[in-house]
Amino acid sequence: MIYKHHQQKVLRWIALFLIGTFLQLLFYIPTPVLSQNSNSCSNITAPLTSEEQTYARAAWQYFVKNYQPATGFTNSTGGYPSGTLWDMGNYLMALNAARWLNLTDQADFDSRLNKFLTTLNGLKLFEDALPNKVYNAATAQMVDYGNNPIERGIGWSALDVGRILAAFDVIRTCHPQYNEWLKGIVAKWQVARSLKDGQLFGATVLPDNKTLLVQEGRLGYEEYGARGYQLWGFSAPKAIALEPFKLVEINGVQIPVDTRDFKSTNANNYVVSESYILDGIEFGLQGELADFAARVLDVQKRRFDTTGQLTAVTEDNIDQAPYFLYNTVYANGANWATITDANQPYPQFRSISTKAAFGWRYLFPDNAYAQKVFDAVKDLRSPDDGGYYAGIYEESKQPNKALTGNTNGLILEILYYKSKGNHPLIASTSASVSTGKPSENASPATPSNQSNSPDKPSENTSPATPSNQPNATVTTPIATPADTSKPTEVAVAPIPPVDSPQPSSNLKLDRPLTVIERRYAEAAWRYFQANYHSKSGLIDDRSDFKGATLWGLGDYLAALHAARSLDIITPKEFDQRTRHLLAALTKLPLFAGELPSRGYDTRSLQPVDYGGNPAPEGNGWSALDLGRILAALYNLKTCHPQYTAAVDKIVLDWSYLRVVREGILSSATTTKEQDGRYLTRVNPVTRLGYEEYAARAFQLWGFNVDGSAVGGEYQTTLVEGVKVPIGRRRKDTNSKNQYTVSNPFVLYALEFGLDPQMRSLFEPIFQAQAERYRRTDTLTASATTLIDRKPYTVHSTITGQGESWVALGDDSQPVPKGRLVSTAVAFAYHALLPENNYSQQLLQGTTDLYNPLAGFYEGFYETTGKTAVGFTSSTNSMILQSLLYKLMNRQPLIRPTTTMKSPWWQAIAQGDSGRGLPNTAIQRTRLMSDTSGSYWVSGS
Repeated sequence: MIYKHHQQKVLRWIALFLIGTFLQLLFYIPTPVLSQNSNSCSNITAPLTSEEQTYARAAWQYFVKNYQPATGFTNSTGGYPSGTLWDMGNYLMALNAARWLNLTDQADFDSRLNKFLTTLNGLKLFEDALPNKVYNAATAQMVDYGNNPIERGIGWSALDVGRILAAFDVIRTCHPQYNEWLKGIVAKWQVARSLKDGQLFGATVLPDNKTLLVQEGRLGYEEYGARGYQLWGFSAPKAIALEPFKLVEINGVQIPVDTRDFKSTNANNYVVSESYILDGIEFGLQGELADFAARVLDVQKRRFDTTGQLTAVTEDNIDQAPYFLYNTVYANGANWATITDANQPYPQFRSISTKAAFGWRYLFPDNAYAQKVFDAVKDLRSPDDGGYYAGIYEESKQPNKALTGNTNGLILEILYYKSKGNHPLIASTSASVSTGKPSENASPATPSNQSNSPDKPSENTSPATPSNQPNATVTTPIATPADTSKPTEVAVAPIPPVDSPQPSSNLKLDRPLTVIERRYAEAAWRYFQANYHSKSGLIDDRSDFKGATLWGLGDYLAALHAARSLDIITPKEFDQRTRHLLAALTKLPLFAGELPSRGYDTRSLQPVDYGGNPAPEGNGWSALDLGRILAALYNLKTCHPQYTAAVDKIVLDWSYLRVVREGILSSATTTKEQDGRYLTRVNPVTRLGYEEYAARAFQLWGFNVDGSAVGGEYQTTLVEGVKVPIGRRRKDTNSKNQYTVSNPFVLYALEFGLDPQMRSLFEPIFQAQAERYRRTDTLTASATTLIDRKPYTVHSTITGQGESWVALGDDSQPVPKGRLVSTAVAFAYHALLPENNYSQQLLQGTTDLYNPLAGFYEGFYETTGKTAVGFTSSTNSMILQSLLYKLMNRQPLIRPTTTMKSPWWQAIAQGDSGRGLPNTAIQRTRLMSDTSGSYWVSGS
């Protein structure tokens, strides 16, 4: 009797539930749904094995290395600063997984998420409605798929919106202190505009600039996207339904296929793995979707059984044109099609997908085939600790070396799913687990002690500290930082066209680049493509910092010349970029109306300190930076004389009264007194090697700087049995050189050659490094390089602060295990000393240290061999210059002028300019040759 009563009660509850469900579908009320579950997000019931921890750490490193500190976003592909809302959702899922897998701590999690949400909240929206389809990850600008800024945008993707809404739900559930912030962001978006007739609609811009709404999603992804909408109270019942679909037999398996194909709708109806994997790990496969997923895995096994070819297909980036492909079970009437979004076939690039193999392995842990295909990719990690490669090409059996946030984010999400005992992330997340508090205040793009030009000395400056604000709990739905202002981007018009662009510079090269050398040159030039500001014409000194110094702009100009001379860029691109840069140089505010300041924001052209903080009045000038740009401008005039008038106009605007004093070079610094006054102090420069380099550059323009030029007596210290120079013996200043590194000496040798006095400094510096290698088997290319963490700039010295082989930060404090082998210096030494066994060893150790989309890395750590993540103009410029030097029969890159009748020399001849110009219109250095080679020496 009791049992019967209980049974009736159960039946009543079931009936009420069914009625309620029906009414909910019939009269849907759009109220946000917050996932509620009994399991904690931090409740790890199936801890990762040591091997799985290796997988997780490797995947997380992708996001560490591709983080954009200015925005909080990450690159969609390695080194390429672009990203869609789908990519942002990937990152949020990866960040959450990294937190609970203890790959990052709460403070780092909160710092990253605060910056991300602050930028996301401030994004410019397409038609003020929804996020654009793609943004520049480094600047948060709306761009097209080529990462070109586009004012209006190119539309929105409803599927991408669904992806990030699912990620938002995981974040607000696992970290509820962010709930109100996320609600505010969603409320700001006009999500309803992407819904129509119960379906998901994206927006695209037609050639006539009108907006067209287009239905988005096919079987698999359409349902997944609609689930994301549903979590936030937006109903799309037609999208979440499985129809319309049909069953197509492939390898003996009935596969569900959307009937809306490319021919009838101009959209692909591909069947791939990823949509089912995502649905499984996030929402839990149920009913027909569970059956469909099993079929999609089984058909891939059947293909293996028939052909012997391991199969795990889904969409992926690839490391060659066309760069993105859909590897499918079925698409548009074809089995196992590999196509572009435009339905163009590329069967030769079908690949085994790493993320698909990971997904099937953990979604079906007892499936023998899933284990087999997983074993093929589980160790497919980038050797430079950059994350997991996208897969393995079926035809060539070679790795598809594309590095993406999609692959690595999905791997992290899958491993987190496994650690929770294979419980779906959205169906099993908890409401209260995270302890950190989000901040309303964004941190600066880089720490205050991060120099934005790592390959040059900071002289004696003390960078200002950014005005960080204390963290505060989010209290409003739309949380904004205390300072959300972004620099106003200045659009600089290039100088008017000069004579017709020359087919090349007037250099005569001994030979063309080899195939391998061309690959290196193209990789190095990629830095200047990825970090180019199309509005201002400037290049960032380093990829993680929107700033430039005159040294960095000199690097850029030298790289431009090298790239054109090596035929890496066309005459048209060289001309356009050169005219743009020359125009920007005329717009830079001058410190005290005399000389360019130490640093500029590459977007606004306004002065900044080395921490990126605004410095409206400037912060002094660097004679060393001026020397770098003067050398590059001189060579531009010599090798490309059509720009002479424009170059001379720039340098004639500057005043040299205080930078050249009594035959020596001096730099200006500013300090703030307690009473609020700013004081300027001008002192001689003392950086060993850099002073000599800058002085030679000033001599090209006729300045008498014999006191700073190479020569005189130098102090030395014994390193590896070799007398290594540590500084000049001088009486004009108490300031001393703090360390000796290779950078300025190899740059001097490439551009000016090795005169006898410079050779006496250069050779022991190289010899000491070679002797260390002989003694310890440690490759050594001592240089100033950047790293992606504190102290951000590392001086791997030959000798510094009285010690040999010490790594120092800009604050002169030791950096334990921080020594790097510099890629740029390795290339330079090999160009200068091609027959030397040690220089050959250096080159072999560094030639593969590049990202084909971002340029060459700074180098690798001596102790671990791991790649030092970071990209700079100095490193990539020096590599281009080294390659050019090889092709010039080892002649100095700086070539002598053939005319002394340009506006610069005419102004000097007129005399008493009030600008500190040279006294006589003659160069103070000349190019000569002897049995040891060609080189520049002091004298007219």
